[in-house]
Amino acid sequence: MAGLAYREDMDEVRQRLTTWWNGGDIGRPALLLTAPRTEPLESVSVLPEPAGWVTPYSTRDFAYRVNLARRACIHTHFLGEAVPHVSPDLAPNCLALYLGCLGVEQSGSVWCDPCIESPDAAKFEFDPDNFYWRFSLRLGDEMLRFGKGKLLVAFPDLIEGLDTLAAMRGNQTLLTDMLVRPDWVRACLRRITDRYFHYYDILYDRFRDEAGGSVFWAWAPGRMTKFQCDFSAMISPEMFGEFMAPVLHEMCGRVGYCMYHWDGPGAIRHLDHLLSITGLDMIQWTPGEGNEPPHHKRWWPLYHRIFEAGKKVYCSCDVESLKAMKREFGPKFREFLIGMSAESLVQAREILRMSSE
Repeated sequence: MAGLAYREDMDEVRQRLTTWWNGGDIGRPALLLTAPRTEPLESVSVLPEPAGWVTPYSTRDFAYRVNLARRACIHTHFLGEAVPHVSPDLAPNCLALYLGCLGVEQSGSVWCDPCIESPDAAKFEFDPDNFYWRFSLRLGDEMLRFGKGKLLVAFPDLIEGLDTLAAMRGNQTLLTDMLVRPDWVRACLRRITDRYFHYYDILYDRFRDEAGGSVFWAWAPGRMTKFQCDFSAMISPEMFGEFMAPVLHEMCGRVGYCMYHWDGPGAIRHLDHLLSITGLDMIQWTPGEGNEPPHHKRWWPLYHRIFEAGKKVYCSCDVESLKAMKREFGPKFREFLIGMSAESLVQAREILRMSSE
């Protein structure tokens, strides 16, 4: 193993995260802590933004995507357990694109245009010539080339289960499907899970680092990924248990380390199901627009329940809330993964000191 030009102590980071993921104590929470650099790590010329550019996910201009990636980490200090990385991401649901959806680029994001017009037309085949798949591989390979010895390449946001089926079928149509053709829905979910791991295995073999670890937001010492079901805000706990919980049980058992992106108040009712999944390591609570931030004390009872179930918690935080959470959670405070952006290197070092006391 070796360090990285953008994170020279990467060996120590790997060691700490291996300890933390596997239930050991690193003396504080795992911190995805960054701070701005006064001077960039290296000089990278800035290409002009292409005409019609609306989202960093865009596939409109390959050269500009490469240029964005080359500039992504050079202005940042990475501290705690933060890892310099880039990703050949194309949307918040790349699997749906790989399986036939058209990406509709909008300000800041990409939406998937549904591609399953009728149940009989549903296809979930691996297409090695799919435009989006080829773009991801080409971009990822270029990231590996220019990032060698400097940074790591993370997974694109594949997404799975009901969120992928909803992207391919449409939310309202899928809700009807779950009522009138539940066996068809379950069969689709089976095929989506199979396709997910077909793509995942290819990407893991391509992007894993020399230690065998992989990155999705955070590094882990093996097969690591993020799961989710934003669609769950539209269904009951009974339907979540019938359709999505079995998918998550299987998928969590097929990777070494995983987190669940738990999004919005409408998803809170599914917490019991999530806590019952033994292979799920960590839950990331995202309160949704217009609600208190994830570090707010309103959400602390949820975090206590997650810890009591033997799982970890990932949330973003500010300095004052970090102090309050340390008082509130005591020894369990060290089981958080906390994302923080410091205003300066001096403040970042103070955050490290404070979280370790």
